[in-house]
Amino acid sequence: MKVVAGRAALAASGEARRPTAFVIGNFDGVHLGHQALLHAARARATATGGIVGVLTFDPHPAKLFAPALAPPLIVSLRRRIELLGEAGADLVVVEPFTQAFASIEAPAFVREVLAGDLGARDVVVGYDFSFGRGRKGDTRLLGAEGAALGIGVTVVPPVTASGLTCSSTKVREFALEGRVEGAAMLLGRPLEVSGEVVHGAGRGRGIGIPTANVKPEGELLPKPGIYAGRAVILGEANGGHTSHVCALSIGTNPTFSGSGALSIEGHLLDFDGDLYGRQVRLEIVHRLRDEQRFESTAALVEQIHADFAETRRVMAR
Repeated sequence: MKVVAGRAALAASGEARRPTAFVIGNFDGVHLGHQALLHAARARATATGGIVGVLTFDPHPAKLFAPALAPPLIVSLRRRIELLGEAGADLVVVEPFTQAFASIEAPAFVREVLAGDLGARDVVVGYDFSFGRGRKGDTRLLGAEGAALGIGVTVVPPVTASGLTCSSTKVREFALEGRVEGAAMLLGRPLEVSGEVVHGAGRGRGIGIPTANVKPEGELLPKPGIYAGRAVILGEANGGHTSHVCALSIGTNPTFSGSGALSIEGHLLDFDGDLYGRQVRLEIVHRLRDEQRFESTAALVEQIHADFAETRRVMAR
């Protein structure tokens, strides 16, 4: 998969001359609805002997227009690109979302950006797609302008899971409520937190239960609590990844700390090794319980071992 920093770089690379079916959007989380767009684009690309391209944006438009109200991103840009590739993208164009770009009128967006800079043969968008200055462009305008320019337009209807429309907003809602199974249902995979393992306070090792403290690269964290999941250690020597059942704590360590600082820690069951400086992906599968304060270290350790037993049970299902 090729990644290009903006439409100008795409034109300079020559990739825009290839027949391409482009999907357009923010694609935060790359949930099942986003994946359906890529599958539809693959069908169009196969019919024309072309490739599947993605036009996505960084930063999220909300961070430009209302930064204080911008939603927490489900995944980092790096992970978003990786997930788009896994969903079938051959080319990802990451367009800097600036005031100048946001000011392009909707008809000009189709002519100058889609037809001109991207050289799109086909465009695939969701049913609620809007574009151009003031978001005045909709799927009807896109279809009319595209037809005049010889661009095929495919509009994908809502994608649902168990009766719920798949959306990044709903994924965030489930995560912030701690309902990680709901988030996974919409994503088509577990909710995750990725990042580098860094040094923590060392309390876990001090009580015989070492944990990997993860500095998250994404913005969205599930509701504080104790979870069962997996820790995927990225970039192993053979180029692959290894996965370990993991009990996760997302919270403030109330038994030991009064600082209120949030930490993400995972204890990898049946694992013994040094993870400092490594990249890991914590897949959050099931919420075990709320975070709580214990009156003694012994009571905490007893509960942690009960959490380990429950984690094994949940992950064996």
